[in-house]
Amino acid sequence: MTGKAPTLRYERSFLAQGHRFVAGCDEVGRGALAGPVTVGLVVVDLSGAKGLRGVRDSKLLSAAEREALVPRIQRWALAYGVGHATAAEIDAIGLMAALRTAGNRAWAQVRTHVQPDAVILDGNHNWLAPVPQVSLFEDVEIEEVSCNAPVHTKIKADLQCLSVAAASVLAKVARDRIMINLADAYGGYGWEINKGYATVAHRAAIDELGASDQHRRTWRLGSAAPDMNEPAGEIGG
Repeated sequence: MTGKAPTLRYERSFLAQGHRFVAGCDEVGRGALAGPVTVGLVVVDLSGAKGLRGVRDSKLLSAAEREALVPRIQRWALAYGVGHATAAEIDAIGLMAALRTAGNRAWAQVRTHVQPDAVILDGNHNWLAPVPQVSLFEDVEIEEVSCNAPVHTKIKADLQCLSVAAASVLAKVARDRIMINLADAYGGYGWEINKGYATVAHRAAIDELGASDQHRRTWRLGSAAPDMNEPAGEIGG
């Protein structure tokens, strides 16, 4: 295990605004060529929340460490949720909308237990609950955003904020399990190892076998067109 341990320091700054229930949010699978994007949400009660030893951003942990942390995070959190958007949904509506869909599926799970007062979202772009734009055309429906709490983006929140790091672990473990299960049904792509990310071996397998229905078919997938997709995350991300 490496990296400085995240804390609840930033989360506790929300107490001054009267916020007690704060949710950390992070995604995994954004840069993969196959499989879903997955979003984790972890809510903490700032009136009594304590630290949780061993939690880091999921990319800094081994698979065994992440798996061991899942039940501990679930007991520690006031509420948690994990949502997915499939490769077909990514193709149909685009990556940002798919992230929002996955995030709001996680949000719906959390809302059965508690209404978060605020959300801390890793990164610098609010894809979870963007401000609705007024349509110029009366017959165009504007998507209703499910997340109705204020969203605060924070770069490297997964490294600094314990709730966000915990969310990243839940999301990573859930998505990895999906890819390992899919590997049994879609042999040859090495998803049990690469988890759908853009490794050389994965691209070569696509060249040989073609794209499956679990691949993001609107993306450039084969080895002849590397580095042309949305920014690709590493295998651990």
